[in-house]
Amino acid sequence: MIYKRFKYILKDRNGQLNIEYILLIAISILVILSFFPYLQEINELNICMAVARNGALEGAIMDSFAVYPETKYEYYIKEHPRLKSGTQIVIIKLDYIKQGFDPKYQRNKIKIKVFASAPSLRSPSDKDCAGDRINYYIRKDICEAFKTENLTNVYYNPAFSDKYIITTGEVYWI
Repeated sequence: MIYKRFKYILKDRNGQLNIEYILLIAISILVILSFFPYLQEINELNICMAVARNGALEGAIMDSFAVYPETKYEYYIKEHPRLKSGTQIVIIKLDYIKQGFDPKYQRNKIKIKVFASAPSLRSPSDKDCAGDRINYYIRKDICEAFKTENLTNVYYNPAFSDKYIITTGEVYWI
């Protein structure tokens, strides 16, 4: 049935039907291509947030295991002995705020906010240390996902994607 219809279209005597189908296909392609940059931007933002979620979970797990580099471990022995033992941290929500175009880096700036809960952490300084760990892993994972480790510093602050510069704010403890 479709073959017969297509055969009829090709054998149209005036050629008008063929031109109408070609124009319809051309306009459809133009409409699809006009949405492509917007869809690409949304896709990159979704990738950033998915990688940030993984980084936040990784940071929370590393804090739960109380695994630290040797220099940090020495610091925590003296200043934050509570963090030497495991702590259960639950990541509740991640959110972002678009902060506009940054002329210094020639990219759009995004700030990621993390909402977490850790009932066993009572001291604000312990919460800050755990929050710093979570934010570090968010930025680190974003840089690794977009292969931009060479554009940032040792603390991956700020993190870069192809179109965005990503920073993290303090973790909100609930």
